[in-house]
Amino acid sequence: MLRQWAGVAEPSVVDIGCGTGLSCTIWPEVTGVEPSAEMRAIAARRGVRVVAGSAEDTGLPGECADIVTVSHALHWFDAARAFPEIARIMRPGAVLAAFDFDWPPAVDPEVDAAYREFEATHNALEAERGLRPAFAPKSEHLERLRHSGLFRHVNEVCLHMRESGSAERFVAVAASQGGVVALLEEGVSEHELGLTRLREVAERRITEQKTWWWTCRVRLAVR
Repeated sequence: MLRQWAGVAEPSVVDIGCGTGLSCTIWPEVTGVEPSAEMRAIAARRGVRVVAGSAEDTGLPGECADIVTVSHALHWFDAARAFPEIARIMRPGAVLAAFDFDWPPAVDPEVDAAYREFEATHNALEAERGLRPAFAPKSEHLERLRHSGLFRHVNEVCLHMRESGSAERFVAVAASQGGVVALLEEGVSEHELGLTRLREVAERRITEQKTWWWTCRVRLAVR
């Protein structure tokens, strides 16, 4: 879809906030931008060309990208500084794609409700312990891009996929979130986090491999 929107068969891609490089691996030509040295090292081991930088200061030359991707990271950016920097590295007609998966995937109504309780609990604990920095609501991404005045067209599309997974995997993915990991490292118990309750519900309701239904929201901005 992004090749189609950019009109380039072999695009030069920049992935900002690339983390460990997972979102880079589908592209034959990509430069990852990541502020964390630890994550850059993992991305490099995956064979990704990765540079030290941030959305607000990529360190890349102007008009170097046909496509800029942002995977699950736009809410952390300082939009007033990041959007001009992203526009600067985009060639005329280049496309910015900022995407996030809706979480949790749709698997089971009771599991979904239990996850919402778990999410509310760990969010409150993160805020209480100063582990949850302020970020922009994802629901505002589209309007913030439009109001920046830096892009000639902005739109959003929803893409859908399905896979299957077990209760064990569902809980493991929930527990892998950065804030949850930080709380566990600080000594917060799984019971206090609500993870024990989530596991009990998941194991009761997901007794075999079940289909997971995912929605990915892609915000598209054309330079």
